[in-house]
Amino acid sequence: MDQEKIAKFIKEIRIKNNLTQKDLADKYNITYQAVSKWENCKNMPDTLLIKQMSKDFNISLDDIFEGEYSKKNIRRKKIYIISIILVLIAIIISTVLIINSHNKNNDFEFKTLSAKCKNFNISGSIAYNESKSSIYITNINYCGGNDDKKYNEINCTLYESNGNVQTKINSYEYKDDNPINLDKFLKEVTFTIDNYSRACKVYSEDSLYLIIDAKTSNDDNITSYKIPLKLNDNCK
Repeated sequence: MDQEKIAKFIKEIRIKNNLTQKDLADKYNITYQAVSKWENCKNMPDTLLIKQMSKDFNISLDDIFEGEYSKKNIRRKKIYIISIILVLIAIIISTVLIINSHNKNNDFEFKTLSAKCKNFNISGSIAYNESKSSIYITNINYCGGNDDKKYNEINCTLYESNGNVQTKINSYEYKDDNPINLDKFLKEVTFTIDNYSRACKVYSEDSLYLIIDAKTSNDDNITSYKIPLKLNDNCK
């Protein structure tokens, strides 16, 4: 047991833990002069105090009595530090991948929707990414002539067709004892379908269309219009 090495080691422990001689003395209810004597190799802590220091600073008794960290402990600490670094690297990589995936999924592109039917003007668009799409349709205007007839019931429905399967996406309805004409009704019609499960790339040329059904309260005949919608360009 080398007392000089132990004295230097106690000082090293104190400094490493950002303690003054007084801080260390107060911790163990002794005078700072006692700590000074330890570090100047004029005295040594008693065995019970050394054991307590070993516990408090997570240092083996062998290391204290040898006055240095053993190679085994140094190796263990290196392994611990390397493990922490590897965990942090893994967390950083995972975070970057998640952020990139999130950004990719939220990187929307836009395609314009319009009416293929010459009797209607429509402004619309599809916002889409790889997994989903959102459909917006506004400004539906009838330009097929004078339809001044007033209707008590009008239904404008957006459909998607896939082969022989027709899926109703959304509808806008008017039903009132006060009849209105078609043009006034269409000025109020908007479609906003967010997070639609179908990806844009599956839409074919005529897969989206509007159906308008209108009738008066005293007439069983229904006036119907089918308006195919087209994209300005195919979705990628």
